[in-house]
Amino acid sequence: MSRGRYDLSRSEIAELLNGAPRYRVDQVWEGLYRDCSEPDQWTTLPTGLRAVLSEALPRSLVEVLRSVSDDGQTIKYLWELADGHRIETVLMLYPDRATVCVSSQAGCAMACSFCATGQAGFSRHLGVGEIVEQVALARRDAAAMSRRVSNIVFMGMGEPLANTEPVFEACRKIHDDLGISARSITVSTVGVVPGIRALAEFELPVNLAVSLHSADDSSRDPIVPINRRYPLDAVIGACQDYLRQRRRRVSFEWAMISGVNDRAEDAERLADLCRRLEPSAHVNLIPLNPTPGYATVGSALAVVRGFQRRLEDLGVNATIRRNRGTEIDAACGQLAAQAVTIGRRADTNRQTTSSTRPT
Repeated sequence: MSRGRYDLSRSEIAELLNGAPRYRVDQVWEGLYRDCSEPDQWTTLPTGLRAVLSEALPRSLVEVLRSVSDDGQTIKYLWELADGHRIETVLMLYPDRATVCVSSQAGCAMACSFCATGQAGFSRHLGVGEIVEQVALARRDAAAMSRRVSNIVFMGMGEPLANTEPVFEACRKIHDDLGISARSITVSTVGVVPGIRALAEFELPVNLAVSLHSADDSSRDPIVPINRRYPLDAVIGACQDYLRQRRRRVSFEWAMISGVNDRAEDAERLADLCRRLEPSAHVNLIPLNPTPGYATVGSALAVVRGFQRRLEDLGVNATIRRNRGTEIDAACGQLAAQAVTIGRRADTNRQTTSSTRPT
């Protein structure tokens, strides 16, 4: 894996500048982390040095595709990495915050039944710089719209707690260098118990979200296959330990699947799990974006709202995540799949044209 500009430490930048005054290091650092701009835009530096840095500080991410929806309030990026793998990032602008959803792996090995990324399979872990650069580039676009990125969620492609060291180091850089509060960073997991325990020991008070989707093992196994390795009792036990150590409320993510986990008895079982945590877990209900080529059907909005009311009647705080970017394939992994499909169509068209061309 090649190293990009956001992999370098301040001391490595100083070495790259070969004995230049400290203020030059500060200027480069500000260009990277305050302005999130390109070296050729760092006008505080001499032109010759800017040219050198443009070569010495390569980008890790190259934009392949950008989709915009919700009147410009949702931007989804498809990036290509140096080795050709592709990942996705989403910038979501709300009246009170701007959130960046980042990927932690190229692909995902968890194989969750409703997830487009899980259908594509696992390619590799992302490095620190590849994660941080997603935030920096989205932050640049937000700043161009006079908005400040305030929240980071590790809910893009991949399982963050299967890639703990780069994810934790990226959290440090996002906090220390990009200046985003640790309490505004959320790490999501499908229930990787060793990762939850590692997060409990992590020095920054980031938030934990667990993608639960079912409250009993028999129905969770086919939805979230890693449940066979880390069943619900183990996951809830790790969450209890996390709460005792961090005093930070846990969130449960619940993708609403029609006829699978949206019934009254599902709400009752979920409420029982929530009550095992003190304070009770917050539940984030997720209306499913449709995934082309997969038969999973999301619950109707009226059913989602009824499920929320039932949870609240049972004493559980529950919110419904606003469904952003459905028309731009905003579910995780869909944009990458769309780009592959477009490429295949283009290849087919070229082959057809070639085969029918007169000789």
